[in-house]
Order: sequence, then C-alpha cells, then structure tokens
Amino acid sequence: MTPPRTLVHVLRHGEVDNPGKVLYGRLPGYRLSELGRKMAKRVADTLAGRDVVHLRSSPLERAQETTEPLAAEFGLPVTVDDRLIEAANVFEGRTFGVGDGSLRRPSSWRHLRNPFQPSWGEPYRAIVVRMLGALGDARRAAEGHEAVLVSHQLPIWTLRSYVEGRRLWHDPRKRQCTLASLTTFTYDADRLVSVDYSEPAADLLPVTATPRKFVAGA
Repeated sequence: MTPPRTLVHVLRHGEVDNPGKVLYGRLPGYRLSELGRKMAKRVADTLAGRDVVHLRSSPLERAQETTEPLAAEFGLPVTVDDRLIEAANVFEGRTFGVGDGSLRRPSSWRHLRNPFQPSWGEPYRAIVVRMLGALGDARRAAEGHEAVLVSHQLPIWTLRSYVEGRRLWHDPRKRQCTLASLTTFTYDADRLVSVDYSEPAADLLPVTATPRKFVAGA
C-alpha cells in the first residue's frame, strides 16, 4: 500500500509595520502593515482548494495575523505553538545593521564573539530542536493531508538548513526565506522526501534600487 503523503508548509509572516527599523524580535506590538495583510491574503488565495486540515502559528502578533486569512479560507482553528516563535536576540528594540554604527559600540562587542552559536541570541541547535518538534506534530496532525505553520525567517531558514544538511551558521543576507514565502516539507508516511520553496506574494514585494538593509529578527 502506498504510504500517505503529507505536506507541511512553513510560512513566513507578511511585512510588519516597523517605521523605526528596529530589531523587534520577540517584542510585543509589532503587527502587519497594510502590505503585510495583502501578502497574507495572497497566500490564503494561493492555497485555496488544497487539502489543508491543520494550522499552527507562532504566538507573536504578526504571525497570528498572517494566519487569519488561512483560518477563514479553510474554516479551521489555529493552534498557537510557542516553538514557532522568533529566535531570542539580545539586540531587541535596537537598530542593528551594517552602516548604522552598531558594530562600533563597545557594548555590542561581547555579544558578537561567537557567530557560530550565535553568542547574541538563541543557539541554532536549540532553534532546530523546537522547530523539528513543531514540524513533527503538524505532520502527525495532518497525516495524509496538508498543514500550514506560520513562523519567522531565522527559525524557518535554520530548520531548512538542518534538514538539507547545511551548516547552521550563515550570512543572514543569503537566506532564501522572503516575506510571505512558503517552505514546504513533503513526507511519505514519516519519511521526509523533499523540501520546496515558493513565493506566492513575490509580485507584492517592493522593488528598490539599492539592496535592502538587513534587519535581523524579522
């Protein structure tokens, strides 16, 4: 008998209203912008008609707001899963990027001593453990069907890097995990057989003439 195929889509939330360009991380109160809400609706429209039977979300507002159009589309409750939360970061509430002077502040240096762990936030391996747990629970809940989990860029990219056998430390500018993107894990029974990536809201992303400054913790 052919084993049941299960798809777990891990969705990054839409654009956040963040005029101060701070690293908001796990801070409360950061919600989707108008564009972010359009992105969330686009994802729900893209997945409409698929066999989605299970929804999970990070507890942060921007993730739960991204889940709302999906819950409406499929008529499903949303399980809030703390394991899908953004990675912890000591620089929350501050601007932190190339060219903004943060790297010249002596108070920052002690947190930058080990990029392989990393020393400024939650260890990569701890992120892998919690994200794998959420992924596995969603697979079991949706066995033979599809699930959607809404999370954040760093946890999603760390999870994908682990299952694809890449090192966990990386250049954040090279993550393939844009706003409102889907990283899809496909299983035959409990065996992971593929990882795919798509950007349903790509045409909604703003086009800029210069490279976007990286804002961590998105």
